[in-house]
Amino acid sequence: MPTLPTPILVAGLDARSLLLEAPVLQRDQDLIVQEEWGRDLLPRLAQTRARLVVLGPRLPDLELTDAVRRIRSSPMTRRVSVLVLVPAADPPGVEAAAIEAGANAALRRPLERGVLESWIAKLLAVPRRIETRIPVQGQVVGTPRPAALHFCGLTRNVSLNGMLLASPVKLGPSPDLDLEFSVSGVAHRLRALGRVVREAPEVGWPYLGYGVEFLFMPPESQEVVGALVGRRLPLFPSKQQLSLGIHSTVRREEWVYEILEPVPRDTGWQAEIRRATRAGWRPGIAGPFFVVEAGSPEGALRAARDFLVRYG
Repeated sequence: MPTLPTPILVAGLDARSLLLEAPVLQRDQDLIVQEEWGRDLLPRLAQTRARLVVLGPRLPDLELTDAVRRIRSSPMTRRVSVLVLVPAADPPGVEAAAIEAGANAALRRPLERGVLESWIAKLLAVPRRIETRIPVQGQVVGTPRPAALHFCGLTRNVSLNGMLLASPVKLGPSPDLDLEFSVSGVAHRLRALGRVVREAPEVGWPYLGYGVEFLFMPPESQEVVGALVGRRLPLFPSKQQLSLGIHSTVRREEWVYEILEPVPRDTGWQAEIRRATRAGWRPGIAGPFFVVEAGSPEGALRAARDFLVRYG
């Protein structure tokens, strides 16, 4: 793990225990700042410009979830990463409540060797400065955390730090997203853990726009995005982008349905169905309607057609 760029704030637990569980922090222990009171976290974050807070449940003045929500609700601190450590004896459900409140991760002690160091490295490896954004359009499959239904959207541009996301569904305040996305000229799909940091009204109907910051990206995906931003990979439209990702269209009464090209997921292949009124339809402007899943691309397309026969 690299040398700490900014302090790590610790509250609700003894910072010395953090040094024991993550020995690599001992070389920068002067940057481990112990806070006693939850109410002091926001002004201290603004003062130190810390990018990571490690919280435990032993805050004398605030509930753990309230402390997380305060950090997330302030425009000055909502982009700070929050890691929660839960004692082994605490009742079940503390981790889920912390994630629901907005924490990036919640870990129950005791931890296996290296787990804490790995998470701290992930949460600190988030560059905060604005980088060059490259206009690319690719399909995005997003899954909000905690586990929820996924959605299929588009990326309008991408940088080393994040992307402009066109989402077919409304996203809650500051959710974290597991993202799989494609860019032109790259055969494999890229992965990232991202966080919504702003609404983006520049994205037009029928989508809702969001600015997403990357919290963590595997090295192979980082390499590809870095090459794109550095213009070391050519940008050219793929066959799928020229067709706007539409596999086929179906007209039924006053509606036009678009069946999009299937995309891979961990559990199989999914095909999204979108629709627009027949009078106003143009390729690519249809709004979200339904998503079907099958074990193969052909199966997903067949399931989409069967769905429209029954319900279209």
